[in-house]
Amino acid sequence: MNFYSVIIGSELLNGRRSDAHFSFLNDELLKRGWEQKASFVIKDEPSFIEDVFRLVKSDPEAVLFCFGGIGATPDDYTRVCAANVFTEGKMEINEDAKKCIVDKFGDESYPHRINMANLPINASLLKNIVTNIPGFGLEDKYFFTPGFPSMAHSMIIEALDKYYPSNRAKIRLSLKALCSENDIIDTMKLIPTHIDISSLPQINGDKRAVIISVASYDELEAKKYFDIFVKFVEKNNIEYFLTDK
Repeated sequence: MNFYSVIIGSELLNGRRSDAHFSFLNDELLKRGWEQKASFVIKDEPSFIEDVFRLVKSDPEAVLFCFGGIGATPDDYTRVCAANVFTEGKMEINEDAKKCIVDKFGDESYPHRINMANLPINASLLKNIVTNIPGFGLEDKYFFTPGFPSMAHSMIIEALDKYYPSNRAKIRLSLKALCSENDIIDTMKLIPTHIDISSLPQINGDKRAVIISVASYDELEAKKYFDIFVKFVEKNNIEYFLTDK
C-alpha cells in the first residue's frame, strides 16, 4: 500500500500553529512496517483540496489520512470536498454520527454541530474520545479526522489497528564506503527500480564517504543487490565497513 497524509490548515502555513500530525503518523506507520509515500500540508482552499484528493485517488494502492476541516464552521471544507472526489458529490446525514453528536450535546447540537453528521454516503465512523463527534472513513482506505491531535491521533490508531495492523518487514543492508558518491553512481544504475536503494554522502573537510543502503521485502533479493556494492568496493580497494544506518 502507498500511504499519504493530507494536513489541511492555513494556520500551519502562516505560522500561527505548528504541525503535530506528520511525525505521529510516520511513527505509527513505521511501527507496523509501513511508510509514507507523500505528505501534503495545504491551505483551506476547496478546489486545491479536491485536486490533492484526486491525485491520491489516482493511485489504486493509496491509503489516505487527512487531518482538519471536518468541523461545522464556514471554513471547514473537507467533508464536502471528500464527497465531491470520492462519492460523486453524494452526502447524507449519517444516523450514527448524528446520535453521537446529540448524545454529547443535546439541544446544543442544533443548529450547527449537527451539520458534522452530514457525511459522504456510506461513511464508516472513527471514534472521537474527546468530544464524541466522529471522524470518518471511506472504502476502508480514505480516512478523515479533525485537526486537533488529541482527537485525530486516536482515530489514526483505530484505523491502522483495524485495517493495516502490520506489513512484512523490509530487510535493509547498509555499508559505509570511504569514497565519493560519484564513484558509485554507475553501480547504482545496475539496481532495478523496484529495489529500495539510497546513498547518503558525508563530507568532512576533504574526506568523503557515502552510506549505501539496499532494502527489499525479499531477504535473498536484498542480499543479491547489496552484494553488487560489496564486490565493487572490494574490487576497487575502497575501504568500507557494514553499518546499521
